[in-house]
Amino acid sequence: MSVRVLVAKVGLDGHDRGIKVVARILRDAGMEVIYTGLFQTPASVAIAAIQEDVDVVGLSLLSGAHLTLAPLVVEEIRQRGSEIPVVVGGIVPANDLAELKTAGVAAVFGPGASADEIVTTITSLVAQSL
Repeated sequence: MSVRVLVAKVGLDGHDRGIKVVARILRDAGMEVIYTGLFQTPASVAIAAIQEDVDVVGLSLLSGAHLTLAPLVVEEIRQRGSEIPVVVGGIVPANDLAELKTAGVAAVFGPGASADEIVTTITSLVAQSL
């Protein structure tokens, strides 16, 4: 079974180099990656994730809006009856980690996250949901 991951840029953040690198890392690890592109809404990400039947949603947030946008994506997915795990990558201060976890974010990857850490965490999340 191939792991399917949807990666998305939510909001007005136009910095997409990092998400493209992560998409390549995931593909190189044998995962199927769907990239929704820039400027997505929480609802559009949730709809795409469910339509594409993905195992994990990965959000790249560099704009500082992670405390607003990530919980909205989780909420949109849950409102549609799905428990797809949501992970966040980007510039997230340590003080915000607990709030993101409370909002339902499964994992957060900061600027120093290694490729192995990202792949291992996503693989683990998928295994837990089986």
